[in-house]
Amino acid sequence: MAVTEDIVIIGAGPYGLALAAHLREGGLGVRVLGRPMSFWKGQMPRGMLVRSAWEATSISDPQGKLSLDAYEAEQPQPFPRPLPGAELARYGCWFQARAVPDLDTRLVSTLERRDGGFALTLEDGERLAARRVVVATGLRSFPHRPSQFSALADGLATHSMDMTEPDRFAGKSVAVIGSGQSAVESAALMHEAGAEVELIARAPLIRWLIRGERIRAIDPLIRRLLYAPTDVGPAGVSWIVAMPELFRRFPISTQERLAYRSIRPAATGWLLERTADVRMTLSRQVLEARPEGSRVRLTIDDGSTRQVDHVILATGYAIDVMCEQLIGESIRKSLQLHRGYPVLRQGFESSLDGLHFVGAYSAWSFGPIMRFVSGTKFTARAVAKHLERGSTRQRRPLRASPQEQQTYAESPASN
Repeated sequence: MAVTEDIVIIGAGPYGLALAAHLREGGLGVRVLGRPMSFWKGQMPRGMLVRSAWEATSISDPQGKLSLDAYEAEQPQPFPRPLPGAELARYGCWFQARAVPDLDTRLVSTLERRDGGFALTLEDGERLAARRVVVATGLRSFPHRPSQFSALADGLATHSMDMTEPDRFAGKSVAVIGSGQSAVESAALMHEAGAEVELIARAPLIRWLIRGERIRAIDPLIRRLLYAPTDVGPAGVSWIVAMPELFRRFPISTQERLAYRSIRPAATGWLLERTADVRMTLSRQVLEARPEGSRVRLTIDDGSTRQVDHVILATGYAIDVMCEQLIGESIRKSLQLHRGYPVLRQGFESSLDGLHFVGAYSAWSFGPIMRFVSGTKFTARAVAKHLERGSTRQRRPLRASPQEQQTYAESPASN
């Protein structure tokens, strides 16, 4: 291999871009591979709005000069609140052009362990070597598709991350499966596009985030007392999950309860009116979904059936490193996992020296804010600090117990 890099970041979404900006500020050599904001540009529904609060949506940079406010100030007019998803994608590309102008937009085909470092093969066949690698590829490989829908081909069922054009469902009957933001917003967008929509969910109700929104609107001081700037989690809990080092000190069972409270299915209040005319069937589960000609027949657990033209699976994501196709076998066999997540230590480093995972990969080790853009601030600073200091200090023990350090064969992706 002719080229050996000190640090390679795989992925050019918010986490990859933020980390590159911080590492370069510290004088570290870093190469970033990937297409900028590809998930937001290519796999978000047209018309989608950003759920996160404005102040929690800036990608972190060392000087704070590349914030969402700075981007807005350069535009002809202010953006609406909540922020359109397409505008967040454009903001990310604006950030990239300033912080990582030399971005290599090629994708990585494979990542392997070799000679104490890492070997990367790019989509055009070029090979690189790296002493250290950060995986920041996001959620693209992890859409969760419940088994009862496995008989449906792509033409009949679509995961919500691929439902990019709501208008194509105009005049069709669509069943949306799920009760969170993605499900409710997908239902709203397709209903507004002229589809006949029914939302079906096991949940007994839709958790509307109206109370928190009202509290936030009462007084800025009250908001600051109850909700951390990261804007993840309910009042009070928000401050705990905003401090990953504090969050990690709690027993694992407590961490899991706090994480669930912070990311359990819910929908923003501004969707309530938009879905007033959408049929919602709650406390019900689809037992079977099978093709019936050009349509889908759904069997519900109350014995009723539905015939629809299409099914949207707003069923979330199941992180499993082994489903990330670029991860080679030499790495898979060396990683310690917990329910598909890599077990990470200080600096977001995995059990394999020199290999780091950020973003949603790190949510089990560092908490639920790692699923949101607001987590880029802690992550970028923590990884940059760790790498600047070097890795000569004695490692902390991995957090998982031997029973929890499951291999892929022992620990399939959780639902």
